[in-house]
Amino acid sequence: MRAVGRVGRKSRLSKKAKRGFRGYPVATVAFYGPNADFASKVAVGIIQEEDSEPHMHRWHATGPDVRADREIEAKVLDLLKKEGVKSVSMVDRIIGCPHEQGVDYEGDWCPACPYWHGRDRFTEKSVH
Repeated sequence: MRAVGRVGRKSRLSKKAKRGFRGYPVATVAFYGPNADFASKVAVGIIQEEDSEPHMHRWHATGPDVRADREIEAKVLDLLKKEGVKSVSMVDRIIGCPHEQGVDYEGDWCPACPYWHGRDRFTEKSVH
């Protein structure tokens, strides 16, 4: 599900994101991983109308990087179709640890993902 896959193919999901805002419902797509090079999780939020809370869906990679997993991409695309999504907003990089604070760990930083300790998840630069 990366903009250009490992074999040079452009994903259908990234094509939808490039279309820009076309109305509601909107899907937000974010990738997470133990470091900036491997995405092990994709989170999709479906926002039905302006100012409504997203309904979240998550998939975890069982093999290759989630962005290159065609089975997961198909599941995400099926969800978007089922929900009647008109717009897709997607980040072009991994934006943090796949573990959830308060669910998978306590504290400020995930002990399983030391790469993200002390890094801004959007710029990857040190916050210390």
